Amino acid sequence: MPQYKLTYFNLRGRAEISRYLFAYSGKAYEDHRIEAADWPKIKPTIPFGKLPILEVDGVIIHQSLAMARYLAREAGVAGQTPVEQALADAIVDTIDDFMTLFPWAEKNQDVRKKAFDDILTNKAPELLKDLDTFLGDKQWLVGNSVTWADFYWDVCSTTLLSCKPDLADKYPRLLALKDRVQALPAIAAWIQKRPKSVM
Repeated sequence: MPQYKLTYFNLRGRAEISRYLFAYSGKAYEDHRIEAADWPKIKPTIPFGKLPILEVDGVIIHQSLAMARYLAREAGVAGQTPVEQALADAIVDTIDDFMTLFPWAEKNQDVRKKAFDDILTNKAPELLKDLDTFLGDKQWLVGNSVTWADFYWDVCSTTLLSCKPDLADKYPRLLALKDRVQALPAIAAWIQKRPKSVM
């Protein structure tokens, strides 16, 4: 069994999808969390200078979605066929495109709040409408079983709903999907025990 070490800040953020996949697969890993104050001295030692990174037997994988895609394949939740895998990837990329619109690192709270309010009010409804249409009456976003696309919806929507609790009220099917993901025993156990963080 490979040795896994996941390094990120003490946040859910861009590492949480990998933590979900580790939880779901039951694979042991080191969840290495660093403090923001320590980042300047650690950054020069990190390939490409960004977190998260995943070490697999000492080999460093960077880019959060590349890491997650690898873990999804290992866990059997990347999609059951090549087409399903492509669709799951497309949904993840669609959600991620939206998440990257937010100025997460903005220090000026007034600027940050204005941008967040604008995105959540004017851009989020289109994403939610499209995701709801794609999901339709299915249990899962892609295929007949859970994929990492469902996990990514739950991870990202948790953060979005912490910013705007009524964001998805018009989309009960998307909220029900979130509930289904969180009801999976391994995911429920992880959510219960994970360190509390703002995002």
